[in-house]
Amino acid sequence: MKLSVQTLDAASVGDVELSDAVFGIEPRADILHRVVTWQLEKRRNPASGTRERSDVARTGKKFGRQKGGGTARHGDRRAPIFIGGGKAHGQRTRTFGHDLNKKVRALGLRMALSVKAQSGSLTILDSLDVKDGKTKELVANLAKLNLSRALFIDGDAVNVSFAKASGNLVGVDVLPAVGANVYDILRADSLVLTRAGLEKLEARFNG
Repeated sequence: MKLSVQTLDAASVGDVELSDAVFGIEPRADILHRVVTWQLEKRRNPASGTRERSDVARTGKKFGRQKGGGTARHGDRRAPIFIGGGKAHGQRTRTFGHDLNKKVRALGLRMALSVKAQSGSLTILDSLDVKDGKTKELVANLAKLNLSRALFIDGDAVNVSFAKASGNLVGVDVLPAVGANVYDILRADSLVLTRAGLEKLEARFNG
């Protein structure tokens, strides 16, 4: 697959050949669903548990006689009815994350990239240099490229001027190539790769 390479000013500066092994595979909904579910569950914090009767540090000594005291019969202060006692039927500690094979995760990322390439939602830019890091300049450039809600993926590090200019633009996200992930790619209306980002992604799967 061949795509035109553009600048932020929407000027064409040549073509680039996309690897079929990364951008030309047939997407599968079940693989994409598994990877997105795994990503979202990894974000969840574990649920903290409450201390039950056996977890409370209180004396186990019987504090009153069995009969004749005029009160109910209790063995110790750890019972749930006492202040400082254990919680009855309390919440248990839970973790929500689960493992997913690395090959499945890599396959899911290649499928997500293929979805954008095959649907015409992929744009290749020469670089993300924004003059003086001005938001107004970037907004004008995005209008020329017909991009609104887009994910930009750069090379080893995000371009500083672009990060500064896009910092308060709603719907514009930018990541280094190492941060490329299925959820963010599928969530964006358009995917924009720089030459450096494209090289990093293809090297990641071909290496």
